[in-house]
Amino acid sequence: MSTEQTPEPGLRADEAVRAMLSLMPRLAARLKRTPIPERLRSFNLAPRHLSLLSYLLFDGPMAVGELASRLQVAPTTVSLMVSDLARQGVLVRRSDPGDARRTIVDLTEDAETRSAIESWLANGAKAWRAAFDPLSPEERATFVRTIETYERLAGSAD
Repeated sequence: MSTEQTPEPGLRADEAVRAMLSLMPRLAARLKRTPIPERLRSFNLAPRHLSLLSYLLFDGPMAVGELASRLQVAPTTVSLMVSDLARQGVLVRRSDPGDARRTIVDLTEDAETRSAIESWLANGAKAWRAAFDPLSPEERATFVRTIETYERLAGSAD
């Protein structure tokens, strides 16, 4: 039997902090238990790959620089990730028809691999949609900004 408690509206700051300190380790543990589809297991994918793959799946092909900006890492880091994933057949790289100096990255066209990527991301996307559905666009934006702030400050040594 779960002892999870859903926080009620109007939480005091200390109540919200206590609820999140209890929730975050459970969330992290659950995410670590998310099985990687068999088709992707040999690719040695890490959480940073999940973020990169989700951008390509939901937003479509994009330049390395745009991926770097979205992932908030250096373009050379994305280039290394893309090279590794392209070598394994997870991604494809193409020259931008409008600017041959730019490389456009996309998910592989291999149906089995692409389906495995979609299924790996589907459960998390479905859960987030269900969580965000009752919220207004403003509440969603506040939630996302709150998590971004937490992520930025959680590792700082203040």
